[in-house]
Amino acid sequence: MASVTYNSSFFSREVAFCKVYSLESKEKLEKLFLKNRISYFIEWQEKNFWQRLFGTESAKEKNVFTIRINEADIELAKELIQGIDSVKLRKTEHHN
Repeated sequence: MASVTYNSSFFSREVAFCKVYSLESKEKLEKLFLKNRISYFIEWQEKNFWQRLFGTESAKEKNVFTIRINEADIELAKELIQGIDSVKLRKTEHHN
């Protein structure tokens, strides 16, 4: 039986779309993505030892999440995040 090897980047079109700095904004964004059938993945940003020890991050950044989506959904997702506080769009690259 012959095996076929695929380039994983061909199938993985996931990009880091935005950072979210509050639980409320994260939940609002999740609901919008679900309603509009946008698949997403949330990465919780852990604080390093020094940030926890000395509190070097502002209170605004207690909860930081990176939202990853499929690059095919970027344009719709950009429209959906407009007006949501505590969301910062990341620079995304399109692969053609």
